[in-house]
This record gives sequence, C-alpha cells and structure tokens, in this order.
Amino acid sequence: MSRNYDNWEKLVGAVLKREEFRWLAHCESFSTSISTDFSARPSFDSDVPRDCRNSGERLDPTDLSTRETFVSRNVMAIEYGELKKATKNFHPSMLLGEGAFGFVYKGWVHEQRLTATKPGCGIIVAIKKMNHESFQGNKELLDKVHYLSQLRHPNLIKLVGYSFSAKNQILVYEYMCKGSLDNHLFRREHNSLDWETRVKVAIGAARAISFLHDLEIPVIHRDIKSNYILLDGDFNTKLSGFGIAKDGSIRDRTHVSTRVKGAYGYAAPEYMATGHLTTRCDVYDFGAVLLQLISGRRFIDPNRPAGEHVLSAWAKRHLNGKKGLVQIVDSRLEGNYPPKQAYEVAKISLQCLSEEPRLRPKMSEVVGVLESL
Repeated sequence: MSRNYDNWEKLVGAVLKREEFRWLAHCESFSTSISTDFSARPSFDSDVPRDCRNSGERLDPTDLSTRETFVSRNVMAIEYGELKKATKNFHPSMLLGEGAFGFVYKGWVHEQRLTATKPGCGIIVAIKKMNHESFQGNKELLDKVHYLSQLRHPNLIKLVGYSFSAKNQILVYEYMCKGSLDNHLFRREHNSLDWETRVKVAIGAARAISFLHDLEIPVIHRDIKSNYILLDGDFNTKLSGFGIAKDGSIRDRTHVSTRVKGAYGYAAPEYMATGHLTTRCDVYDFGAVLLQLISGRRFIDPNRPAGEHVLSAWAKRHLNGKKGLVQIVDSRLEGNYPPKQAYEVAKISLQCLSEEPRLRPKMSEVVGVLESL
C-alpha cells in the first residue's frame, strides 16, 4: 500500500472503496452465474443490492447513497472511545486471550449503533487489539477487512466493525463463547468433545471452506487449522483467520503463484515446495484438521514416540483395515462412537491428505460425505 496514506482510517476507506468498485464490475456476471435460490445456499450474492442482483444492470459507482449502503451493510467504523468503554479501558478482567497478533477482550455494545453498553445489555463482542510489535503488517490486517466485510455465510466469523488509527488497530468480531477447536482438543482444562459434536464441527468447517471455493472467484483461505475454527454455545462452527487469504484463479483452472505462508505441517506439500496455490491446498489443510478431530492428536508432535511424529503417516499405517481404527480414534471417547462412521471420516481425511493434489476430493464432495453420516 502507498506511503501517502498517513493513517489507518484513510487506508481502510480506500481499500473498501477499491473493493466496492471491483465488486460493481462483477455485478452482471454474478447475476447470471449464481443460482436464484438464495435460501438454499448462502453466498456473497446475498449482500448484493437487489437492483443489481436481479436486473443484471451495473450500478452507478458515483452514487454515494449506493456506496454507503454497500459498505455499511458489511462493516462499521467504531469510535475508539466506545471500545475503551466497552472493555473498561481494556481491563485485564475483560481479557479473553492473547494471540500472536495481540490481545482479545470481551465487550458489550449496542446491537445496532455499536456504542458501549453496560454488561448484560446489548450484545457481547470479541475486540481484538493488535500488537504493534507483531509481524502482521498492514496488508494482512486489511485482507481480513476485505474478505470478512464482503463474505457472509453461517459458518464464517462475522466482522462486526473496526477502529483504525495511527496508534491503534482494532477488529471487532462476533463473540464465540466456546473459543477455538484447538482449546477443546489439546487443553486439559476443557472437556473432551463427544463424537456427535466432532462431526458437527467438521461439517460446519467443511461448509465454510466449500462456500469459499465455490465463489465465482474462489477464495483460498491458506491457513486452515484448529486455532481458526471457533465455536459458539451450541458448538456451531465459525471459520476465522483470513489474514493470508488470497483470491484463486477463476473456476480454479490453474494455480496462483505466491510467497509461501501458513502453519508448518498443515500446508500442502506442493505449495510448500513451489508456492503454487490452488483450492486443493485448503483441502489438504482441512484433512489435517479432520484427522485431529478423530484422533485428538496434534498434526506434528515431536514429543510422540518415533514413528508417530507426523499424524497422517502414523494414521495411514493403521488404517489398512477397520481393525486398526481403534488405534486412531481418540481414547478419550472411551469407545463411544459408531465404528462405521469413524472409518468413513478417517478415510475421507486421508484422501484430503493425498500427496497428489488431483487425488484430493473437492470440498463440496467432502461436505457430501460428512453430511451423509
């Protein structure tokens, strides 16, 4: 981004305006290529103004009322002072957790105005205050705003608003009271998930990724892992972590070349070797998460005995037949799972983890398998 931008507010405004013009240029193609059954499959199109969505006409980008409607429907700027009030001046008692990029606080805001309210009034939000010393740059932060301000799906985390200034960069998300899947799988203070809940979480995450891949211009998440799979009070899944997401090629006809990013161990081998990025790279990542759900093990764990450091290699050796399934499934389930279902889940996870990209299923196919269980 240009150095001429002297503060975050101008920078975000410019990005949103740029992406709006890009969106307007695609209105006609969206109206003809996307199914008119909007209730059957949530999509980017659900937030498109009705006159563009149905008529196929291009909207006038100089119409300020149209621009304001488009931006305000997706994400709101929130005054920094309101976020200070909502978090009691970012008091430690409101702290939800700390990540690589900063601290996350709980706060209460008015549902429509997003102004601070007393605890118990309005809605709870997760307020992520970025750490100035973190390695997450302007572009990665703006990418989150770019994707989450446009994309709407029941299994994608909702970006409620933002507050950017020279000194503070804050993103405000919907609150997910159960935290991340990583916490439930690998932290002792959390109870183990039962089998039905694990399948529910897997289906929700798969639906989110399938939605991203099936857009007219596919979105490749590039960093799918258990930390970015968030859970609400009913263990409904919300996919987050769009800091390094990237647009794929139209209809995924070929790869996109890019600098390698993402978590070591999760990333697809061809992407790590060449930087060639396709939607099949996300499929590989999801296979790793799915295998973690089954086994309750980390994908890369040097503390395991020799031969068990890499989860996929260890699981493949045991999954030659159904008799080996008991070695793979999380012992904390204490045998309370349907063996046939578990075998099908393990099998599709290993297909996703195929070394050969073309042998991996599409995410829509994975969704079909999981939903049929």
